[in-house]
Amino acid sequence: MEYAAAKSTMCRQCGGNFVPSAPKPREIKLRAPRDTQPIAALEEHAHSVLHKLEGFWAKKGSSTVECFECKAKQEVIAAASSTTCPKCSAHLDLRDYRITTNFSRAIRTHGELHVTARGDLSSSQVVCRSALIEGKVRGDLHCFGTVTVHFDGKIPGRISANHVLIDRKSEVQFFRRVRVKSIEIRGHMTGEVIAETVVVVHRGATLDGSVTAKSISVEKGGVFSGQLMIGSSGFTQAELLPVLKPAPDENLVLTSGLISSLPAT
Repeated sequence: MEYAAAKSTMCRQCGGNFVPSAPKPREIKLRAPRDTQPIAALEEHAHSVLHKLEGFWAKKGSSTVECFECKAKQEVIAAASSTTCPKCSAHLDLRDYRITTNFSRAIRTHGELHVTARGDLSSSQVVCRSALIEGKVRGDLHCFGTVTVHFDGKIPGRISANHVLIDRKSEVQFFRRVRVKSIEIRGHMTGEVIAETVVVVHRGATLDGSVTAKSISVEKGGVFSGQLMIGSSGFTQAELLPVLKPAPDENLVLTSGLISSLPAT
């Protein structure tokens, strides 16, 4: 045995000189305790967790809903099933509804409504964001978005929406007037339409009935048959013509836009 710093030494047995070779020092690795991690590692872990959460919320998305009572707007995540209005504390339903049998309860939701082929919706009031109609509708349906009709038969209920789409394979007859902002007809429709903007009859589609709208577009191959009034959509149920103010010296009576003459007395 010799010091590691020795440059030469002498053999204890024969007296000869030689250069000793020092053994390499043994490396000792210290393991950090489990509850003690480097700050950089902790920051990296926190960043990865935050990144995953941001990705989760971005995937779920969010939407803006309006209170049914006070019309206040708020933003909610797509995964929420209900919320409370921050202004008036009213309860807001955000669930989707799927009607598969007879259903007669009122619905007010910001979710979607799906009336299946075996569904029968007879509620007096249904308010939703969008709807897919494949079954019967007997009540009043109002949608903030689009109503897609994929149904063959008669619909005695009243439908109002921002946009209505009559599917290509549908052949539907509406007993009550359909009030919309715009409507697209790809199948066959019979009924009265009141549109705030435009009525579009696509190629191969048929519209039979009365139309009141600002404009109408009938593509080549499409058919429209019925009464057409262009330029205004703000008529009540009994109005046929705009109300005109009679002259002071004429014996005329105006009733709901209809002009009837009275004999002079």
